Amino acid sequence: MVTGIDRSDYMVENLHRAVEFYSSVLGLEPLNFDAAKGAEFELPDGAIFGLWTGGSELAFQPGNGVMFAVSDFSAAVASVRARGLPILQEIETDHCSIATFHDSEGNTVNLHKRKN
Repeated sequence: MVTGIDRSDYMVENLHRAVEFYSSVLGLEPLNFDAAKGAEFELPDGAIFGLWTGGSELAFQPGNGVMFAVSDFSAAVASVRARGLPILQEIETDHCSIATFHDSEGNTVNLHKRKN
C-alpha cells in the first residue's frame, strides 16, 4: 500500500517565527508561503518539508507527521477504516489528498496522494 515517504511536516503556532528559524538556522528558503496556512521548502534531494498553522482546512496538532505516499488513496483509506481505525480528517486540495489517523501509540499518521 505505501510506496514511500512524500514529505515531512511540523505543525506550528507562529508561522513567521518558524520560517525565520528554519531559514536562518538551516538556510532553507520557502518554495511556497501562505501566511494563513503555512510554508513549504523543497530540499536539494526533492523531498518536501512543510510548516503548517492548520488554517481553515487542517486542525492544529502539535508535533510532526510523516506523509506516506500511496498509489491508490481510496483503497488505502478503506483499508485503514476496515481495521476499525477512525480517520481523524480527510482533506482534498488542488494538489493532493490527505487522510489522518493515529497509530497504536497515538502518533499521527498521514496517507498522502499527490495529484501532479
